[in-house]
Amino acid sequence: MPDFAKMRDQMEHGAGFIAALDQSGGSTPKALALYGVDASAYDGEEAMFAEIQKMRARIMTASDFNSAKVIGAILFEKTLNEAVSGQPVPSYLWENRGVVPFLKIDKGLQDEADDVQLLKPIPGLSETLAAAKEMGVYGTKERSVINAANADGIKAIVANQMDVAHEVINAGMVPIIEPEVNIHSTTKGEAEAMLADALMAQIETLGEGQDVMLKLTLPDVPGLYDALADHPRVLRVVALSGGYSTADASARLAKNHKMIASFSRALTEGLQRDMSDSDFEAALGSNISTIHSASIA
Repeated sequence: MPDFAKMRDQMEHGAGFIAALDQSGGSTPKALALYGVDASAYDGEEAMFAEIQKMRARIMTASDFNSAKVIGAILFEKTLNEAVSGQPVPSYLWENRGVVPFLKIDKGLQDEADDVQLLKPIPGLSETLAAAKEMGVYGTKERSVINAANADGIKAIVANQMDVAHEVINAGMVPIIEPEVNIHSTTKGEAEAMLADALMAQIETLGEGQDVMLKLTLPDVPGLYDALADHPRVLRVVALSGGYSTADASARLAKNHKMIASFSRALTEGLQRDMSDSDFEAALGSNISTIHSASIA
């Protein structure tokens, strides 16, 4: 089994960012289109996922994709059963690249109520967690969405996230709690202040060994989540770009000194399937350096 203590140390102290490589069925066509693979180039879901896996493998095997700048990677569930250079993806990431693997476990969002969208139920979660840990996966990521500053809704979304987090913790893994605040919300700043308070109230109930990570939208008020980042039960607070451009997200991140990046679009921006290997590596290396610089600013 991998050295989970070493993984924990890297996630708590590593100087880098978390690569979000967890495009799912809904987001994969757009990601492929940006990569230069039109929907007419594949037939059906299996062929689509085969194309996105080729893109992910190309990223993971690139020279700059290593623990010097990339300390973790979030994977889609189907990716666990894929191989890179003849190795299962989780073991390839840790053993060959020094990158800590996480698994996206959410199954989408419930319909909006009280201005939030809770996690849908996650059937078979205990079995999924056991299998993932056996493969060397360190933790999980689960996303829900806040669309407006509604105190009841925000308390409900944090409670919903913490219910899942406890299942992950009980399985011996570390959850990345992701209650995303919609960047287009007209009450984004107020929602973020409510979220900070609701998260702290729940995290204060965690005991020794019940560690979590947080993945939060870059806040309107820099430093808003610093107290959460300093809490002994929070290993790391990471930022999602949430639709901000790479330049805007990086500028906002540089003002939040206790957050690191967990971007997806910024990582793959400008990459094209038809690029030569040297051009691909140069473009990816530039993206990695940009995100890394903002994460350690």
